[in-house]
Amino acid sequence: MRVFTLLLSLGFLLKEARAWGFKNGIFHNSIWLEQAAGVYHRESRKGRYQLTYKEAKAVCKYEGGALATYEQLEAARQIGFHVCAAGWFDKGRVGYPIVKAGKNCGFGKVGIIDYGYRLNKSEKWDVYCYNPNSKECGGVLTELQKVIQSPGFPEEYQDQQICYWHIRVRLGQRIRLHFREFDVEDDTGCLADYLEVYDSYDDISGFAGRFCGDYLPEDIISTGNVMTLKFLTDASVTAGGFQLQYTAFNASLYSNNYTHYFH
Repeated sequence: MRVFTLLLSLGFLLKEARAWGFKNGIFHNSIWLEQAAGVYHRESRKGRYQLTYKEAKAVCKYEGGALATYEQLEAARQIGFHVCAAGWFDKGRVGYPIVKAGKNCGFGKVGIIDYGYRLNKSEKWDVYCYNPNSKECGGVLTELQKVIQSPGFPEEYQDQQICYWHIRVRLGQRIRLHFREFDVEDDTGCLADYLEVYDSYDDISGFAGRFCGDYLPEDIISTGNVMTLKFLTDASVTAGGFQLQYTAFNASLYSNNYTHYFH
């Protein structure tokens, strides 16, 4: 019965996909997105590719979720979820979702780059979790304007967290990040707690900056219709956190006077 229900649900989603269509490999439908936005990527706090299968399951469970299934990962991919990092998902499988083919990501292909079921569960990868009810720490965002803030803001954020926000707006639009408040543990090189911004589909390319301390970063404007934000905290000192707002605007309106356009 569960299999039939899943197939029926996927059939509906694929029908929606055909109705709305793809544009340059990116699917746009906010209603469809809500059914898949519970999928998210996590890496170990020690860095990339540091989680065994057992540890990967523990990461998802700790956040109230579970390992994503292949179908959940593919549903998220079809509406723009793109992460160039291999991770565990349900039943000991490893892979990653690719929306846009790249020379160094996905071997020039799109889809779920599937490494198959791993016999050695001690191999170390990242992880893909599923929790549609947990949106405080990261998520896939398609609204034209939205406020993003550290978990628990305006209270201090917790230690040992990794949050990813993937912002995807309409083709032909750009994204402006405007920081309202910023207070993240300060250290030389921003190696403890930090917020990173990427002008790309993932946190592999398009690095736009890493921020910590209590100074307010300047506005950041994307070159395309996607951005990725990564917030990482270590196991020691915490601080007040941050709040920012992103706004989508038509690229044709962009000029050197863009800041004045919004004020």
